[in-house]
Amino acid sequence: MFDELSQRFEDAVKSLRGQDKITETNVEGALQQVRRALLDADVSLPVVRSFVDEVRSRAVGSEVVRGISPDQKFIQLVHEQLVETMGGENAPLAAGGTEGAPTVILMAGLQGAGKTTATAKLGLHLKDQGRKALLVGADVYRPAAIEQLRTLGGQIGVEVFSLGTEARPEAIAAAGIAKARQEGFDTVLVDTAGRLQIDTSMMEEMVRIREAVQPDEVLLVVDSMIGQEAAELTRAFHEQVGITGAVLTKLDGDSRGGAALSIRKVSGAPIKFIGTGEKVEALQPFHPERMASRILGMGDVLTLVEKATKEVELADVARMQQKLQEATFDFSDFVQQMRLIKRMGSLGGLMKMIPGMNKIDDGMLKQGEQQLRKIEAMIGSMTQQEREQPDLLASQPSRRRRIASGSGHSPAEVDKVLTDFQKMRGFMQQMSRGGMPGMGGMPGGFPGMGGFPGMGGMPGMGAPAGRGGAPKPAKPAKKRKGFGQL
Repeated sequence: MFDELSQRFEDAVKSLRGQDKITETNVEGALQQVRRALLDADVSLPVVRSFVDEVRSRAVGSEVVRGISPDQKFIQLVHEQLVETMGGENAPLAAGGTEGAPTVILMAGLQGAGKTTATAKLGLHLKDQGRKALLVGADVYRPAAIEQLRTLGGQIGVEVFSLGTEARPEAIAAAGIAKARQEGFDTVLVDTAGRLQIDTSMMEEMVRIREAVQPDEVLLVVDSMIGQEAAELTRAFHEQVGITGAVLTKLDGDSRGGAALSIRKVSGAPIKFIGTGEKVEALQPFHPERMASRILGMGDVLTLVEKATKEVELADVARMQQKLQEATFDFSDFVQQMRLIKRMGSLGGLMKMIPGMNKIDDGMLKQGEQQLRKIEAMIGSMTQQEREQPDLLASQPSRRRRIASGSGHSPAEVDKVLTDFQKMRGFMQQMSRGGMPGMGGMPGGFPGMGGFPGMGGMPGMGAPAGRGGAPKPAKPAKKRKGFGQL
């Protein structure tokens, strides 16, 4: 996410390193790089001009406190301007209708933006908050749109209502709201039809639906991959239909970031949610400050902690903490933690939320994910007793050979994983009292990960196994600085 933009911003600040203070002369080189970075990221030209002018006015003559270098001060100013450009703070959903009436959210957008999926994702998000949501399928034009919504609703345990493809969309929406009133639903999400492009009939239909249901929110679902066009699309919808916010989808595949940086400034409508993956759980409230930190390579620890907190039970945390302290963490626990991480998202996506980890090469992350699959295959070839008592494997080579044969890997690879696991277990015992709650005591890591940086502490993630001998210890990873840690 925003990899290209992050790299260009880092290049921009290099010209200020070694300077005594920020001046009109030396700041221009950095601003020129910022301008190019934003244009390359497909940010709207008026937004680029405004952004650069604001940073210039704040930077020139700004007081640099002792102990803070000019390049660090420039980063601070850029961060502040990024936050302001993207809206300043999170814009929550409207509180809803009057007493006894459900909150009505109208979902709009073009075809292919992921509107129906976003509707289901938002339904799951509301369910996780303890709200009772009803999904209403009012897209009567796209083949199988209603069936898709029903399928997604079944997956997340949220009820779906529709009158089929013969009824008028506004009638379906009104009937859905009536059902919600009668049956105690507190939120109604209406999935409307999209078009390949903005046209008169589409806008007229949206206006009719809006007048029929009087929604509390009209959320425009926008594909982030269309760049600055997303802002113009949002403005066009707002002028003709009247929207209250945007849901930015496919952000995990957008390495540029133009849409996120343009929508609020150009359209005036806040981004309320972002889609960060294909899974139905991959929807997050949009926080401008957190996004600015990600763009500048400072990570996003708050979102990381929220993801972990959502998946981890307090009882499991206490149990795992005790096992770490007693060095009884076993292969079954390792598999459990791997499954936890998979539920939270991709390894690469999680890594880049950790400050300083934005520089990790995508090839290394891919290699790490492949290695995790290898380890899971090896653990899958173990008996329950072997999983719970790793020392059995250390003392009996025949067991290791059987596991190697069953998992399709060499005995040396199994030896390597076992050796690294034992070292990791000892290290985690030492570190178990100083880490993040729910993270198994590992600073910047997860239980069973042996410390994320460089993957060096993960079983099987260090140096390759030697031929016919004991594997060499994994070398500690070299620490990398993030853009915000210069």
